[in-house]
Amino acid sequence: MAAARFVRDPHSYSRPAEVRVDHLSLSLGVDFPRKVLSGIATLGITNTARANVLVLDTRDLTIHRVTRDGGTATTYRLGQARPDFGAPLEIDITPATRSVTVEYTTSPGAAALQWLDPMQTAGKRDPFLLSQSQAILARSWVPIQDSPQVRFTYDAVVRVPPQLMAVMSAENPTAKNPEGLYRFRMPQPVPAYLLAIAAGDLEFRSLGRNSGVYAEPEVIESAAREFEDTQKMIDVAEEMYGPYRWGRYDMLVLPPSFPYGGMENPRLTFLTPTLIAGDKSLVATVAHELAHSWSGNLVTNATWSDFWLNEGFTTYLERRISERIYGREQAEMLWVLGLKDLLDELPQVADADEGLVVDLDGRSPDAGPTFLPYEKGSLFMRLIEETVGRARFDAYLRDYFDRFAFVPMTTEIFLADMRSRLLSQVPGAEERLGIAAWISGPGLPSNAPQARSEAFARVEAQAAAFGSGTPAASLQASNWSSLEWLHFIHSLPQDISVDRLRELDARFRFSESGNSEILFSWLDLGISRDYREVYPAVERFLTSQGRRKFLRPLYTKLVATPAGREVAERIYARARPTYHPVSQEAIDAILRGAS
Repeated sequence: MAAARFVRDPHSYSRPAEVRVDHLSLSLGVDFPRKVLSGIATLGITNTARANVLVLDTRDLTIHRVTRDGGTATTYRLGQARPDFGAPLEIDITPATRSVTVEYTTSPGAAALQWLDPMQTAGKRDPFLLSQSQAILARSWVPIQDSPQVRFTYDAVVRVPPQLMAVMSAENPTAKNPEGLYRFRMPQPVPAYLLAIAAGDLEFRSLGRNSGVYAEPEVIESAAREFEDTQKMIDVAEEMYGPYRWGRYDMLVLPPSFPYGGMENPRLTFLTPTLIAGDKSLVATVAHELAHSWSGNLVTNATWSDFWLNEGFTTYLERRISERIYGREQAEMLWVLGLKDLLDELPQVADADEGLVVDLDGRSPDAGPTFLPYEKGSLFMRLIEETVGRARFDAYLRDYFDRFAFVPMTTEIFLADMRSRLLSQVPGAEERLGIAAWISGPGLPSNAPQARSEAFARVEAQAAAFGSGTPAASLQASNWSSLEWLHFIHSLPQDISVDRLRELDARFRFSESGNSEILFSWLDLGISRDYREVYPAVERFLTSQGRRKFLRPLYTKLVATPAGREVAERIYARARPTYHPVSQEAIDAILRGAS
């Protein structure tokens, strides 16, 4: 395993090259009425520089007391807070100090935490707590060195009301404790953004040797059916990229306000219920979060400017796993859909942000574009594969994950390693790749791989036929998969009339689709074409889930016209309290820009 090399992180006040946290012992009381966590965090430290100050990241924490080495009182200072970044907590230590303990309380508005009322859950009986620590939100519920390059093991004790179950990104229970007391252990070192907690009325179902799913009782059976291929995915990923190093791979299906498709918290991936389509058509997200067990959780971007090292690698691995399980044709369809997402987004991205390495100094890491690190990064990975050959690239990746396991990674280190151990073995490979255009150049380089799908070609022919006047009832669309229907919507003429949209909706009932991706794409098209008959479906969709991927484009399309803006403001006034702070921030910005 390579040694960690710390670099400057513009999103953290901590100085891990001097003093770093290597273990966290956490005690948390979950207070639903007050919507706060009462915490005691004991941080084991390594003082490489024999420094006299330990600097932690905090955000909206009330600090009650700080001690060191088991109870010796020490002085501390909470610095000036900055929006999005919080405030540094400077703790006085000695070169001999081995641990500090911080007693604190979170804010009811802690950015990482969402407190759901019973009516916001599937069961409507009990409250629910969930966290989202990525990118720099862990500091709002734990005083910690909140930089992805700092890794630590942890253990925790969590107290919740006795009718609820608590789970974390750690070794988890599979049944409720009647006293509401839960103990956790994470023996593998993780960065702070992978700290996660949830509490609610949960049940567990096993899916295989080392996989399972948690969900509310009303959701658990459908979730277990939808994700029953998870164990196959784990086995395939291990064959391709080496041993799974986290023990178990379990998943937690959250209430619909969760802002992401999934979050790769080790040992317990968090998932949105919008993935439960009934036909496994959206399980690529499970493959994606599983792939993070190698790229991201195991080998981690050192700072958020290198986010593509997490997400570009992982999107590539996701499609390779999907190809092994569901076939080349389905994987190619995923590549085509991903490329469309990227090309749709690129015109909206400033030139400075279009390279894979992004300068985020002074900016929240959540300010970056949605698809670029995922899709441009994964296309770069595919180009490397096509340039050096799949077998050679697979062997390199497996070795890469072994050598850099539990180590922060930068683009500079990755490129140097790839040149030395891979490209040097294939004459002319580096010249054919054109690395600079991918890493720092704008847009999509001209040598980007071209995915092709015969199934999608047939779909495009039917979309063209419809555009030329063929009635919806005459389309040859029997036995289409959800991915094919999604591509059909994407392939419709940009100037399609409202009458023809109405015809399609009457024939195929897109506005009532239970597949969230199909429904989103249909609503997005309908808003663009001023097909106002979809507005009731838009309202149902925007008030029934809080996934930022869906919210941001739909609100953006709505506010583009005065009539749409009125609809957006009315919907948002109702929906905002149900959204996670990550989604609220995104939609607040859209509505401010439209006012």
